[in-house]
Amino acid sequence: MTPHNPVHKVLNRCVPDRFVYAPNYWQWFAHHRNHGLLPPELAGCESQLDMINWLGLDVFSRNLYCDEQRGWWGGLSDVALNGLDCVETERLDGRDRVIERRYGTLTERLRYVFNESTLVQEKFTIPDFAGQLHEMESLLKARRWRFVPERFEAAQRKAGDSGVVVAGELFSPLKMLHVLLGPQDTTYYLLDHPDHAAEMMAMHEAAQLDLVRQMCRAGVKVMMSMDNLDTAFHPPRYVEDYSASFYEKASRICHEHGSLFFIHACGHQRDNLKLIASLGVDGLEGVAFPPLGDVELDEAMELSGGQLIITGGISPMEPERLKSYDDVRRFVEDLLQRLRPYSHRFMLSASCNTSIRTPWQTILWFRDAWRELCR
Repeated sequence: MTPHNPVHKVLNRCVPDRFVYAPNYWQWFAHHRNHGLLPPELAGCESQLDMINWLGLDVFSRNLYCDEQRGWWGGLSDVALNGLDCVETERLDGRDRVIERRYGTLTERLRYVFNESTLVQEKFTIPDFAGQLHEMESLLKARRWRFVPERFEAAQRKAGDSGVVVAGELFSPLKMLHVLLGPQDTTYYLLDHPDHAAEMMAMHEAAQLDLVRQMCRAGVKVMMSMDNLDTAFHPPRYVEDYSASFYEKASRICHEHGSLFFIHACGHQRDNLKLIASLGVDGLEGVAFPPLGDVELDEAMELSGGQLIITGGISPMEPERLKSYDDVRRFVEDLLQRLRPYSHRFMLSASCNTSIRTPWQTILWFRDAWRELCR
């Protein structure tokens, strides 16, 4: 990427020549492709990246390479389970794809719901933490990640000069518990078994920091922890107690290697912004604003103390409710006017994703409004 690329400029906290527009069409494209609904203009597109390039937009994405039917993130790393058997099975249930992964005696089940083009977790890996402490410990002792640089390099080559492929391979110790136990049981586990939980989270943190170092050595310039940093599930005290160490150490390692560390953050963010910025984190992806979030983006810029790069600005609601080009243009114009003082720390994007119910014409309206207002 050239130094004059606007994505590059924002990552260096320099004022770009125009606002960056790097939307996330992952679910939208997959849904329309799988259901034969792609508009004629996209008939030759085989991927979300092809769609972004056809529209002439920027790339700042952690899901260009991820298989949406197998996981919410990842794809550049392989999981190694030293000394622990791992068996994966896959079957079709109607048009849904069901994946089961067995780790020794533990099993998780994921379902890709075809009609909604979304992945849901049907069975948590540890449904009875009180009776499965030993099994949890065996899994976390065995689990390590191996980064595959060739996959990252191939993804970045495809993106070319359009922008940056983000390595969205990480997740915090608290998010690890959410994935294994579910958010509700995580709370009970932390209360009932604090010493065991601290030991398990330390194991996960060490393995993830090893992955951070691998990615830095491979030349990854931006990596992301896929935590859904919402205060409903990551309240400030939990972040301080269970995730702050990981965020601070990962950020420091990245900075020592000239890399940046981001966190995926949807939902309510207000109460965490100052804390997250204080840990050396470089940016938040997909910050939501009211009514889905609890802070306006220009206010979030102020609360983060001039530190955080923030992506977002278009929630799943706007593309569904705005019914004309004039409506879209007014929305985009108001947003960009408020964010203009922060253009060196802001990328216009989806606040998490683009709804599968978004009309193609509306996607074009947003693109055209951005072009018009950035002349």
